[in-house]
Amino acid sequence: MKKALFLAVAALMFAACGTKEKKTDMKYRPLGNTGLMVSEISIGCGGFEKLDSAASLELMTMALDSGMNYIDLYDCTPVTRSNIGYALQGRRDEMIIQGHIGTIYKDGQHCRTRDVEECKASFQDLLGRLHTDHIEVGMIHITDSREEWEEIQNSPFLDYVFQLKKEGKIKHIGLSSHNAEVALMAAKSGWVEVIMFSLNPAFDRLRGGAIPWEKGAMDNLQAGIDPVRVEFYDYCATHNIAVTVMKTFGGGGRLLDEKTSPLGVAYTPEQCIAYCLAKPCISTCILGIDNLDELKADLHWMHATDAEKDYTAVGKKEQAKQEGGCTYCNHCSPCTQGIPIAKVNELLDKAETDGLTPELQAKYDTLPHHAGECTHCGACMSRCPFGVDIPAKMDKAREVFGK
Repeated sequence: MKKALFLAVAALMFAACGTKEKKTDMKYRPLGNTGLMVSEISIGCGGFEKLDSAASLELMTMALDSGMNYIDLYDCTPVTRSNIGYALQGRRDEMIIQGHIGTIYKDGQHCRTRDVEECKASFQDLLGRLHTDHIEVGMIHITDSREEWEEIQNSPFLDYVFQLKKEGKIKHIGLSSHNAEVALMAAKSGWVEVIMFSLNPAFDRLRGGAIPWEKGAMDNLQAGIDPVRVEFYDYCATHNIAVTVMKTFGGGGRLLDEKTSPLGVAYTPEQCIAYCLAKPCISTCILGIDNLDELKADLHWMHATDAEKDYTAVGKKEQAKQEGGCTYCNHCSPCTQGIPIAKVNELLDKAETDGLTPELQAKYDTLPHHAGECTHCGACMSRCPFGVDIPAKMDKAREVFGK
């Protein structure tokens, strides 16, 4: 009864919030206790780095007109922020922005930091490029271990986050994590309002506080959802803490292809989305969108039949078939040699899955630095949230691409 009443009140608040009325079949959910209503599917920012301003505007216009009203902006690359800012001009009030604090652009690469001065400069850059004076959700960028969580407590970094909320530059505080134990601690903290969490049919079968693709994590999946995750989902649902989903399709779309799926079977986008939204605590699934065709395919969710959304049959296969790999998240950056590690890994995975094509080789050749320049210094390994053996991947890429 309480939940039904909350939904009714939240719907009224959404109707009165000034958002332009649209003729759309999009459905909306409460963003926890924030009073905001968000579309069931929402926009990941990564694709905007590959677009020009005109294409960015076209993509954003279709998304907004279709009823999408939430975007995650973790990527601090200037072109990404500028493209999104350009695309939102005149329609800023229609988009709820989840922007990250603790991510900076340094030496030509995306990096994570807890240095307050660096965070301040990056956040001001974010507001400037978005042509706004605030964002709705200030997301503490990637916290994947108990040690990191403890380091944040009573720190100048957290003081800065609280200051941003007090000043109204962020309306709500969030935190992103791939670790269920850390996510649960954040939920119980009393000050985290939104948690961005990696969730899909494969990741739910990880054991304990393991994070996806941590060494050995995907080799010993459970038949059912891990108890730590169950407790996290139940706690968030009971206490109305919002969860926004990343890695809906398994990271790089791995679950959509039988060849790369950790479960040895392919899910459809509709099945993955339905799986996540079946949990009462989930507010929205954030989807990586690179172009209009991908957006149109994702928007099919609004009209998908119950049969298309049924994930139970495919979910019966519980056997994982391969160890994990890179999800191209760029947290390994910056490379001491300037190698764009995520892009190298993406091209390598495609070559190993589909074979080396002239097109892939050409894309690799145009990279500013290549895998053969790797010195095995290990700096990237200390930042990888998934425990990927990056030097080994670089060695393999050098073998495949020749340099």
